[in-house]
Amino acid sequence: MLVQEIIARKRDRLKLNADQLRTIVGGIASADLPDAQAAAFAMAVVLNGMDREETVALTLAMRDSGRTLAWDLPGPVVDKHSTGGVGDKVSLVLAPVLAACGAFVPMISGRGLGHTGGTLDKLEAIPGYHVRPDLSRLQQVVGEVGCAIIGASDDLAPADRRLYAIRDVTATVESVPLITASILAKKLAAGLDALVMDVKVGSGAFLPSLGAARELATSLTEVGEGAGLDCRALLTDMNQCLGTTAGNALEVKEALAMLAGEPVDWRLDEVVVALAATVLVQAGIDGDENAAAERAQAALSSGAAAERFERMVQALGGPVDLVRNAERLLPAASVVREVPANAAGFVAGIDVRALGWTVVELGGGRRSAEQRIDPAVGLSDVLGIGDRVEAGQALACIHARSEADAEVALARLAKAFVLAEEAPPAPDLFKPLEAENPSFAKPGETATPRPVPRRFGRTRRGR
Repeated sequence: MLVQEIIARKRDRLKLNADQLRTIVGGIASADLPDAQAAAFAMAVVLNGMDREETVALTLAMRDSGRTLAWDLPGPVVDKHSTGGVGDKVSLVLAPVLAACGAFVPMISGRGLGHTGGTLDKLEAIPGYHVRPDLSRLQQVVGEVGCAIIGASDDLAPADRRLYAIRDVTATVESVPLITASILAKKLAAGLDALVMDVKVGSGAFLPSLGAARELATSLTEVGEGAGLDCRALLTDMNQCLGTTAGNALEVKEALAMLAGEPVDWRLDEVVVALAATVLVQAGIDGDENAAAERAQAALSSGAAAERFERMVQALGGPVDLVRNAERLLPAASVVREVPANAAGFVAGIDVRALGWTVVELGGGRRSAEQRIDPAVGLSDVLGIGDRVEAGQALACIHARSEADAEVALARLAKAFVLAEEAPPAPDLFKPLEAENPSFAKPGETATPRPVPRRFGRTRRGR
């Protein structure tokens, strides 16, 4: 069948089979398919969607467009993926925690998208860290250290890289089947045994509405299972900054503080441990989530996770003493300004998207693919919902390259926090999945509500 006939079928809301999708994906990967036809295909999917069987077939075709990794290791190969948020430095802590618990983690991460930060941008704040090693080096580091956080190789799911670039400039990013295939193709190519998804929901998330986040989480888990990968998902809150920092070097410092056993925002601690517990049970390392959570906490409190992180950084070209000497080794901004509260009260709401765009405007994110990032800029000491503040006290601290940049950020951030006389109810950190979506049950099982993770955090921010 000619490519234009395949595109026409999807345009006319007809189902595509695996052979037809392989034809499209093969043409995208080889560049035999012109950009115009690839864009037409993407737009047809955006407008008319795909059912679960089509999405599985598309995902597998994209996986098979390049190399797939095979592992021979004395433990399960696992990973986590986040849909993106503001202050989301979970990967920096979670990968070494899982490695210290006996898993092997080839964590393929991405750069910032829009107002959301990217793990690779954070890692590039570390002097010498090489985010794009070849696949043989990736496999060596994972085998020796237990984890490696890197960017996608040109050899893994190359069709996704070209299709995403086309989608990015043709208003075809917002499609659940295309997002699902894009995420899972790379994870399947990495040869995983288990994957946990952190699907963010709230004002700072890529998908702010709960309905859209649930739709994506359902698609990811069902398509992952259909493609042979044990995939689970947690919906986590992004109506406030995760942790107290947003900006690359600042987030690395906060993650290192957590690894070093210092007090951290309870929400960051809890998300890390809940994701760790989920994937450790998936991988068969623990039989229940409470035992898995205790194992993860022990990896943090014993220093085992910090030791894995330092070994990973050294193996990928970074300094050997990063955890102990973060302040000296990581870049810092020359201008630090507080954002004063204009009245006393409790933080009742936050425009988290505005926080994210402020970091971008300071130079900590990209408006174009060619833009260089300033790793030192961003926000620290960001208050959360329910925190008490007096008039004149700081709602956040701005780290800028100049006084002029700080003034612009101050004007935006002054409007981002809503204060109230009474403390608001605490927002849910985790949203239920299986209780409302029976499709989250594994094949052959009856779905039961997943227990809401207990508060594992060591330090809850004062109110």
